[in-house]
Amino acid sequence: MDGTLLDGQGNIPAQLWPLLELMKDRGVAFVPASGRQFTTLSAMFSSHLDGMPVISENGTYVVCDGVEISSSIIDPHLAHAVITGVRDLVDEGRDVGLVVATKSIAYLERGDDRFVSHVATYYHSHTVVDDLTEHTDDVIKLSIYDFGEARDLTHPTMQRIAPGHQVILATPNWVDIMNPGVNKGSAVEAVQADLGVTPDQTAIFGDFLNDLEMMPLAKWSFAMANAHPAIIEAANYVAPSNTDNGVVTVLAQLLGVEMPQP
Repeated sequence: MDGTLLDGQGNIPAQLWPLLELMKDRGVAFVPASGRQFTTLSAMFSSHLDGMPVISENGTYVVCDGVEISSSIIDPHLAHAVITGVRDLVDEGRDVGLVVATKSIAYLERGDDRFVSHVATYYHSHTVVDDLTEHTDDVIKLSIYDFGEARDLTHPTMQRIAPGHQVILATPNWVDIMNPGVNKGSAVEAVQADLGVTPDQTAIFGDFLNDLEMMPLAKWSFAMANAHPAIIEAANYVAPSNTDNGVVTVLAQLLGVEMPQP
């Protein structure tokens, strides 16, 4: 989504909607794959959700037409350890906040507008609580927002706290923690199996490190021109940047139609 499909203002390009209609008519599935919450993605694609698989929370929760395709619940003990680790970072003066994400709602302990404004973009369904350790059942992802560079301290700290787990830089500021082996790539494999689709029948677009595991799963793998170097290296092709409508431009070419007018 961010840095891939969405434009520079964070909006879905208007040209996508007629392409989605065409894809549905041709039996082609369009699958948003994002670190965003399922509720958030459902709202963004509400007019076209019928028959649309949705990969949310960086692959930890996959749903189509109200039916769960896959999910992965984090051990509450790990959730407690991460909560404690984030609190320690705050005590050390690090400007960070934690999101404890479940399938239906995200819990926050930090409630200032500065932090919540960043959270609300990705988690439409969220609430501020007094103690996150009371909300560690059915957790599918733990996400830390760092107002500085997350790679400097927050990311390596979480790697130490959650060894063997997926601890990734989803953006320069967001660090996501998931169960081992769970990522957007494993979610794509689940969707491919559910739909009976092969890698030769799959196109994938991505720009940042949380997209890396998806790239080998499609013959038509595209790194955005603005992508992280590791994504460009892993992809088979390069698409124009998100600010140049790269996804819709390539989709129109793959579908053999003219680019729709906005």
